[in-house]
Amino acid sequence: MAAPEFVVITGAVEGDVDEAVVRCLIEHIQARTRAVYGRNGKGHLHRRLSGYNQAARFSPWIVLVDLDHDSECAPPFRDSWLPDPSQYMCFRVAVRAVKAWLMADRERLARFLSVDLARIPQNVESVSHPKLTMVEIAQHSRRREIREDMVPRAGSGRVVGPAYTARLIEFVMVAKFGWRPEVAAECSESLKRCLRCLRRLKEISA
Repeated sequence: MAAPEFVVITGAVEGDVDEAVVRCLIEHIQARTRAVYGRNGKGHLHRRLSGYNQAARFSPWIVLVDLDHDSECAPPFRDSWLPDPSQYMCFRVAVRAVKAWLMADRERLARFLSVDLARIPQNVESVSHPKLTMVEIAQHSRRREIREDMVPRAGSGRVVGPAYTARLIEFVMVAKFGWRPEVAAECSESLKRCLRCLRRLKEISA
């Protein structure tokens, strides 16, 4: 029987930006996405992880979760969530969040947000709250629409602006001017490990 022309990988994530990132990463390694589940927060993802891991006994999966703010490093956190991953499971932890992976492509993010490059942190994995840092960066945008979309309005009680998520998804998905996983991986060890895991998953699933 002829080998399939491409590997199809199923995903599960915390939220919508994470879904865009997982789809981008799968495309980057020249595989295809079957579906991406979850997108309803960390607790929801945790409750369903056992089922996803069972499914990964038979077909390739990636599950991506942010590192908790009170966790020191990724390996113990990963082991506490999934001590026995199935053969076709790529379970990865973003340090400290997927937003930090986006900041790791400093040049493209600075251009997308229309801010000075110096505004983007150099050591993104040391950023304690990547979501709040992203909003703070957007506050300095030279483009009014970026500020209005990503920064919460005074008195709104919100942490982010009304189109914060949509803007980050746009940054991930617009290939010509947007996020470059390989470049970002040079500044993010957890992203580099995720790409390595996905490539291995593709290899053993082909």
